[in-house]
Amino acid sequence: MRESQFQAQLIKKLGKMLPGAIILKNDPNYIQGIPDLIILYKERWAALEVKRTRLAQVQPNQAHYVRTMNAMSYAAFICPENEREVLSEVQRSLCA
Repeated sequence: MRESQFQAQLIKKLGKMLPGAIILKNDPNYIQGIPDLIILYKERWAALEVKRTRLAQVQPNQAHYVRTMNAMSYAAFICPENEREVLSEVQRSLCA
């Protein structure tokens, strides 16, 4: 599966999991390394960097921004192999 296909499916799942959430796709050319998705839900937020597979290459600054944003709220790399675990963590983080 291509990353764009996985991302589209993921956005739909997030919308069903978090009714009323605003899910933003970030422009990869604006700030290099900022995670692909920002999820705004009530007074909380999360950021997800979408990867096609666990072995997909991490671009410069992606790990830095995921770590930094995770310290602020919640952020993670998500791929089909860890999707269930990460979505569970997103829900726990945003619905606490």
